[in-house]
Amino acid sequence: MTDDTTQDTTAAAEGVIDTADARIAELENALEAARNDVLYAKADTQNVRRRLEKDVTDARAYAATGFARDILSVADNLSRALDSIPAELRDDERMKAMIAGIEATGRELDKVFGLHGVQKVAAQGLPLDPNQHQAMIEVPHDAEPGTVVQVLQHGYTIKDRLLRPAMVAVAKKPD
Repeated sequence: MTDDTTQDTTAAAEGVIDTADARIAELENALEAARNDVLYAKADTQNVRRRLEKDVTDARAYAATGFARDILSVADNLSRALDSIPAELRDDERMKAMIAGIEATGRELDKVFGLHGVQKVAAQGLPLDPNQHQAMIEVPHDAEPGTVVQVLQHGYTIKDRLLRPAMVAVAKKPD
């Protein structure tokens, strides 16, 4: 009986050890999975934080975009008003003060645009850039084909984003 009891006890102990080893392996796998889940959650949280910081930065940088886009027509009208004044009226003493006031308003508007990162898009004499220019017409010209030869309406950017493309006339080979 002693040998049978010892064998039964040994077999039972080995069964308990096998069960314990299996349980330990299962718990180690679960622990590793939990560690991975925590790492993924931390990485995801960091990504969300970065995205939110970028969104806040963009919101600050481009907050005036809608207003700036709306005020561009005012700048265009002011520029057209100045351009439409004939030379003889510019020389008239009675008109000089008014013209100087309109010019000062234009300079102040340009200054405020500059303070808020609104810049004119360079166009005259440059190759057509479809990301910044909108070709309205092609005109026969001695310049290289595809070169901007006339700016019909200035384009503007705010920081690095396009507010409005410059509307331009582009050179084509003379007929």
